[in-house]
Amino acid sequence: MVGEEQKERRSTANLNSVFYAESYHPIQAGSIDGTDILPHDNAIYRALLCSNAGLYDPFGDPKAIGDPYSTLFVGHLSQFTTEQTLQKEMNKYGRVKNLRIVRHIVTGASRGYAFVEFETDRDMRRAYTDAHHKVIDDSEIIVDYNRQRLMSGWIPRRLGGGLGGKKESGQLRFGGRERPFRAPLRPIPWDDLKRLGIPPPPEGRYMSRFQAPSPPRRTRSLEDARDSSHKHDKRSNHSHRQDRSISRERSSGRQERSMDKEDFSHRQRTHGRKRGDRRSPSHDHSSNRSSMDRSRHSRKRQKSSRDRHDMKSPSLDHSSDETSMYREERRQSHTARSHGDDRWLPRTDDPFGDT
Repeated sequence: MVGEEQKERRSTANLNSVFYAESYHPIQAGSIDGTDILPHDNAIYRALLCSNAGLYDPFGDPKAIGDPYSTLFVGHLSQFTTEQTLQKEMNKYGRVKNLRIVRHIVTGASRGYAFVEFETDRDMRRAYTDAHHKVIDDSEIIVDYNRQRLMSGWIPRRLGGGLGGKKESGQLRFGGRERPFRAPLRPIPWDDLKRLGIPPPPEGRYMSRFQAPSPPRRTRSLEDARDSSHKHDKRSNHSHRQDRSISRERSSGRQERSMDKEDFSHRQRTHGRKRGDRRSPSHDHSSNRSSMDRSRHSRKRQKSSRDRHDMKSPSLDHSSDETSMYREERRQSHTARSHGDDRWLPRTDDPFGDT
């Protein structure tokens, strides 16, 4: 019972597990899980013959120009979609460098798919991720990378290959973005797959249906790798030189700052010593000087006060004497007038006499 439950869990888990084809093989493309070893329809047989005989050259199309890593395949286009409309929609994801809608060679009608070349791989990857299932002119489009020139062993649909297809036509093809391979539910015939040259399914963890497969990336040549490594070395050396110069500048700045601090502290110390040396005698001298000046000033004040006193004293005595003499003469003159005596009459030359 436990073994059956585990098998059921594995089978239900594998229903949502998928994987995508990295190289194209007609028999594997016609299998739902990539484990078939025999073709089951004439289209697969015809694609197998073309593949074995090498009748198809994916680089022989003169109209297939541009960088394949920057080119996006757009399918399920409406018959009314023009180059201007498609370019306007694709410009939302990046700058379009070249655009070509495949048309009928006689009537000129659209075949329903186009190739859009962007200026950069990044723009192509953005459109590869975001433009899938976008509606243009009431038609839901699908996008994919340029499998014609990037997938090894590719056989187009007109020769029995391709991917997708309808159930009614009997040309169901798996391994692409719309119809990925399911995880194998039966034992994988490793020996038969190896004998026929069919790539076996991957082992281990598979992807989910909700995960978008990554388009192939540009492979760098040896010269490009050398150039990039040389550029990287130059940049690293330049950055290392810049770092060293910056570190030297910082260290020199630190040394200068430390020297400045030492000089400043030394100057402060020496200046403090000089100030201390100067301060003691100058302070004593100034104190002595101030005391001498004070004593000198006090002496001058005393002398000036004495001089003033000496100058004031005779004048005061003289004025007092004069007032007393004046009063005495006035008194004598008054008595003399009263007694009729002329001796005490005031003289004409007397400054104190009456006029």
